[in-house]
Amino acid sequence: QVQLVESGGGLVQPGGSLSLSCAASGSIFSITVMCWYRHTPGKERELVATITSGGSTNYADSVKGRFTISGDNAKNTVYLQMNSLKAEDTAVYHCKAETVTLRPTGPYRYDYWGQGTQVTVSS
Repeated sequence: QVQLVESGGGLVQPGGSLSLSCAASGSIFSITVMCWYRHTPGKERELVATITSGGSTNYADSVKGRFTISGDNAKNTVYLQMNSLKAEDTAVYHCKAETVTLRPTGPYRYDYWGQGTQVTVSS
């Protein structure tokens, strides 16, 4: 199993910055991809950014050029640096770990989620 704990959310003014952290523990060797999602009531959950175990990254068009996902293997932590924040970035941000383990029947894929951290962008 993998446990994920997010931190770093809060209230920030438009144009400001926040950095979110997602600390992983447990069977971290099985993690292949780490993701940040966000969810606002009444809207579909949105994939914000991903980073693979090899360091490849991808971003939603809505955050490209403003958000940066990165990882620190020594600390088993993934970060989401958010700059030039807008009101529409307000959401609960969750990190997700995609894992793969080998079983006699073949690869077993399972996703783990953190509890989420609130980001509010408002003046």
